[in-house]
Amino acid sequence: MDVIKSQQISSKPIEKVIVHPLVLLSIVDHYNRVARDTRKRVVGVLLGTSFKGTVDVTNSYAVPFEEDDRDPSIWFLDHNYHESMFSMFRRINAKEHVVGWYSTGPKLRENDLNIHGLFNDYVPTPVLVIIDVQPKELGIPTKAYYAVEEVKENATQKSQNVFVHVPSDIAAHEVEEIGVEHLLRDVKDTTISTLATEVTGKLAALKGLDARLQEIRSYLDLVIDGKLPLNHEILYHLQATGPDEIPVEFWKSACKTGLE
Repeated sequence: MDVIKSQQISSKPIEKVIVHPLVLLSIVDHYNRVARDTRKRVVGVLLGTSFKGTVDVTNSYAVPFEEDDRDPSIWFLDHNYHESMFSMFRRINAKEHVVGWYSTGPKLRENDLNIHGLFNDYVPTPVLVIIDVQPKELGIPTKAYYAVEEVKENATQKSQNVFVHVPSDIAAHEVEEIGVEHLLRDVKDTTISTLATEVTGKLAALKGLDARLQEIRSYLDLVIDGKLPLNHEILYHLQATGPDEIPVEFWKSACKTGLE
């Protein structure tokens, strides 16, 4: 079922959704506690503020949710639990209000529009943020949507709601950045790292290695061209690094230049 409206909507009520890292950590924790190693998804409420078309998601909490995999029309979201939780959150921070809901998808599902309609009772234009808790490629693991009514050209056809994609980004306040840095620094178990984290680390290491090899190559080129004097100490350290990283022709040329 195609629930995403492809054409651009004029005068968008929402231009951008910003998700804070502590929200991502909370959602990943929710998924690991409830649906890890299963095909299920978890659902919860997003809290934050909305100003001039930008939705700032600063907090979240989990909500009991169940759905029938074989029949998308059968689902249950405990809105009484949600209202009790929101009442307690309001006592802590009255500035935060309901801005929408989240799902670990990892994609839109057939019953998402029906679930989305439930949040119209709490916010005029709720957002749906799908969090990919097991990303298979580099990039921002969030996709944000809001619903609009699609007007049919034929008056006999009934209008329906469709999802419209809206750009999303990850941002943090200074206090959050410090907290996340301390948290990641304390993570020692490499088995819990995601594929994206592993790939990012390997890419960073390869980029660093490439930069150093380029620097070595530039030095050897200058030595061969006679623009720099041969430094035996540098060559000694390069030999200690291993000949596998440095082409053989450079060693021969550099050594020959030094002997001359």
